[in-house]
Amino acid sequence: MPTWNPWHGCQKISPGCQNCYVYRIDARHGKDSSIVSKTGNFDLPLKRNRAGEYKLIGNETVYTCFSSDFFLEEADEWRPEIWRIVRSRTDLHFFIITKRIHRFHVGLPDDWASGYENVTICCTVENQDRADYRLPIFLSEPIRHKSIICEPILEAIDLSSYLTKEIEEVTVGGESGNGARICRYEWVLDIRKQCMLAGVPFYFKQTGAHFEKDGKVYWISRKLQHSQAQKANINYL
Repeated sequence: MPTWNPWHGCQKISPGCQNCYVYRIDARHGKDSSIVSKTGNFDLPLKRNRAGEYKLIGNETVYTCFSSDFFLEEADEWRPEIWRIVRSRTDLHFFIITKRIHRFHVGLPDDWASGYENVTICCTVENQDRADYRLPIFLSEPIRHKSIICEPILEAIDLSSYLTKEIEEVTVGGESGNGARICRYEWVLDIRKQCMLAGVPFYFKQTGAHFEKDGKVYWISRKLQHSQAQKANINYL
């Protein structure tokens, strides 16, 4: 899974950020995650190996800005250059997750129009309040490829009014790490049902550390959270 983090660090803005994995990992190394800075991989898609070949091979999905938020205020001055890099590598598909869809237009390229074919924007929502705030904005924006992620899911969420033909996939997952909040299987199944009724693909990504099913709470180790979700066999494609 190729990743590209042009900058690192972020600011917490909503309940889903409470136990942010970036903050958790940085804390182990004594780093302050609230300090935002460019990384040595700022121009990774343009870097080549000694043979003159791109380090990021074409026809791959590149998971972009996963140690920050692509639309973070502190990155406004850098984002135009990142868009130029994205535009230059049309052989790669860039997958961008954001909690800041309200800032989507800041630094947007002049030639964006209805969106770049090689970019998917994924709007993340953790509860009903954030779904009702972010998703109307998300649906109104000119984005060619749109998906929704409910991770960490913190409560039952009604997405039904937002599951239009524009949404290419909905992903659901629990929360990991120390102090992880509970993920209830009934919430997962309910979103799956909503997706099936709307004809939108559904993916159960991970259980999280504290997973409740049939009234019983299970503690699931990090290494098993993805595989246990897949064993549920509830993905809808």
